[in-house]
Amino acid sequence: MTHALALDTFGLSKRFGSFTALDAVSLKVRPGTVHALLGENGAGKSTLVKCVVGYQAPDAGSVLLDGREHAIASPTVARALGIGMVYQHFTVVPGMTVAENLLLARGRLPAVIDWKRTRAELAAFLQTTPFRLALDATPQDLSAGEKQKLEILKQLYLKPRLLILDEPTSVLTPQEADEVLGLLKARAHAGDCTVVMITHKFREVAEHADDVSVLRRGALVASHAVAEVSPDQLATAMVGEGRSVAQTPLLRAPRAGSAQRLAVRGLRVSGDRGERAVHGLDLDVAGGEIVGVAGVSGNGQRELMEALVGQRAIDAGEVHVGGERFRATRAQNRRLGVRSLPEEPLRNACVGDMAVGHNMGLRIFDAPPSARGGWLRWGVIAERARRLIGEYGIKTQGAGAPIRSLSGGNVQRAVLARELAEDAELLLVSNPVFGLDFAAVAEIHARLVAARNRGSAVLLVSEDLDELLHLSDRIVVMSGGRIVFECEARGADRRLLGAHMGGQGGHGGHGGPGDQGDPGQDGDEQGAGGSSCQPGPAPLRAAA
Repeated sequence: MTHALALDTFGLSKRFGSFTALDAVSLKVRPGTVHALLGENGAGKSTLVKCVVGYQAPDAGSVLLDGREHAIASPTVARALGIGMVYQHFTVVPGMTVAENLLLARGRLPAVIDWKRTRAELAAFLQTTPFRLALDATPQDLSAGEKQKLEILKQLYLKPRLLILDEPTSVLTPQEADEVLGLLKARAHAGDCTVVMITHKFREVAEHADDVSVLRRGALVASHAVAEVSPDQLATAMVGEGRSVAQTPLLRAPRAGSAQRLAVRGLRVSGDRGERAVHGLDLDVAGGEIVGVAGVSGNGQRELMEALVGQRAIDAGEVHVGGERFRATRAQNRRLGVRSLPEEPLRNACVGDMAVGHNMGLRIFDAPPSARGGWLRWGVIAERARRLIGEYGIKTQGAGAPIRSLSGGNVQRAVLARELAEDAELLLVSNPVFGLDFAAVAEIHARLVAARNRGSAVLLVSEDLDELLHLSDRIVVMSGGRIVFECEARGADRRLLGAHMGGQGGHGGHGGPGDQGDPGQDGDEQGAGGSSCQPGPAPLRAAA
C-alpha cells in the first residue's frame, strides 16, 4: 500500500475583491508522482497550493485526498492530513536555531525536551538528506540559499504524504537543485510521498517531473505527461497563442576597455556571529562589463554585497568607486551613480507597508524635480512611478497599493525600475531573478545587459551558475570568503567552476587580480597560479 496521497481539486476558485486569482481549477495529481505547475507570475499557482494547504480559504470548489473531500481550514489541519509545504517566502523563526526550527515543525511538543536525545535524532536525520546545516546556527546567520535548505529540511523531517514546493530551487546551485529534486523524485516513485512542485525552469520539469500542468490568468489551460509535451508547447500554453515565447538574444556591445569603476582591496568583513566571512578580498570591475560571483551559499557572497552597499561594517580594507574612497553614503551613491538590487528586496530594499509609488521614489524624493524649496512634490513622484510601472510591466492595483501586496516577481521589477530609472555607473546585484517566471527573467536579464552596454559596471552575485554563464563577461568563484578562481565566462568549463565552488578545485587558479591564496591562510598572499578555465559545454539559458 502506497503512503503517497492522490490529490484532486474540483472547481477551485478564489477571488480577491474584483480580481479572480483562481477560476474553477480542476487538477488531478497521481499518487507517487512529481507533478509540476507552470505559469507566469500572477497565474494563480501559489494561490492554488495555498488553498490546498489551508493557508487561504477558496470561495468555491473542493479539495480531495485519495478521493475523499476534506475541508482544510488551516495549515494545521493540512499537516494532520499528511500535507507539507515549502513556501516561496521563508517561514523560519529568526531567533531560533536550526535545531529548534526543525523541532518546531512538528507542531506538538512536550513540555520538557530531552535535548541530548533530540540533537542525536536531528543529526541522524541530517545524515539522510543532501543538506548539512549547523544545528546551533540561527536563520540570521544563514544566507538565502541556506534558509531555503532549512525550509525543505523542515518538511522532509515530517515525512509528509503530499509535499508541495513553491519555487524550491530558486536559490540553490544547479548541483544542489538536481540533488534535492532527484531525492524527492526517488521518494515519490518509492511510494513515500506525492510531490507538487511550482517551478519556472523547463529543465527541472523535463528531468524530474512525471506530469505537468499550466495555469494562465487563474485558469488551468493544459495538463500533460512530461514525456508527451515539448518546452515550446508549455511556453505557448503559459503565455497564450497571441504572444511570442521566444527568448530575445542578449545583444552585447563589444567590451572597449573602459575605466575601472569598482576597486576592492584587502576587504575583510565579519559575519553575524563575529566570525570572519570575507578574507582580504581583492576585486575589480570596469565599466561596460558584468563580473559574476559564483559560489555555494554561505561562502561570503552575502556579507561581501552587504558591505559594498553599506549594510554591514567593513573590518579592514578599502573600497573605491570611480577612484574615490567609497563609504556607501546616500550622497556618494547619488554622485557616483551607485545603484543596487539586493537579495530579498522586500526585506532589504523596500518599506513593505508603504505605497509602491513611494517606494519607487526613495532614490529621488529629496532632489529636484521631486522636491522644491524643501517641500515634496507628491504629484511628480506619483507620475514618475506610474510611468515606470507601465514601462517595467509591474502588476499592481496602482501606485498607491502597499508594495508588500505585490508578488515577489513584481517587487523585483519595482526595485529594478527604481534603480535603473537613471543611468547607473555601478550596479550591485544579488540573485536578481529569484522566483520570477521565464519571461520576467529574460526581461530583467536584458535590462542588466543593456545597462552594461551603456557603460555601467555590474557586479552580479548569483547562486545560479547558468545565469552567471549567460550574463557575465568574467566569473570569479568565492569559497571560504575568498576568491579562489577567475576566468572569462565565454567558453567556461562548468565542471571546473563547480569543482572550485565546492572547494575541490585548489586555489590560485585565475592568474589575475583577486587571487586570495591558500584558503587555509588568513593573509593576503597571492596564489601560485597556473590553472586556467578551459573551454567546456555551452551555458544553458538561465531564463528556462
